[in-house]
Amino acid sequence: MRHLITAAVLSIACAGCLSQGKLEFAGLQLGRSLNPDNTVGNHTTTFRPKDTIYVSVLTSNPGAGTIAVRWTFQGNVVGEPSKHVRFKGAGATEFSLTNAGGFPAGNYKVEVFIDGQPAGDRAFRVEE
Repeated sequence: MRHLITAAVLSIACAGCLSQGKLEFAGLQLGRSLNPDNTVGNHTTTFRPKDTIYVSVLTSNPGAGTIAVRWTFQGNVVGEPSKHVRFKGAGATEFSLTNAGGFPAGNYKVEVFIDGQPAGDRAFRVEE
């Protein structure tokens, strides 16, 4: 009986593991504000020095994994945050970049990685 219960528990646990697939990149949004569902509310690729810059990474299917972004300014890395996420359907994962002293004017880029693999990128500018 003990073996039967153990087998049943393992079967249920493994079924839950198999139902979580890999995250599939569906796109990225860049802008100045977020909606309650973590999508970007005010899309733009041009920012002011005091703005908070938001990126929302969109995924299209149920799954779990690590989403990371790399923020760069004129080729230099200024941040590389990551988040482990699990979605039961399509999802949106937000990241933000702030600078209390204001961002220097120039060219920036945000790159997206899912489970360490490049998924997409977007160039943007900060202007006075």
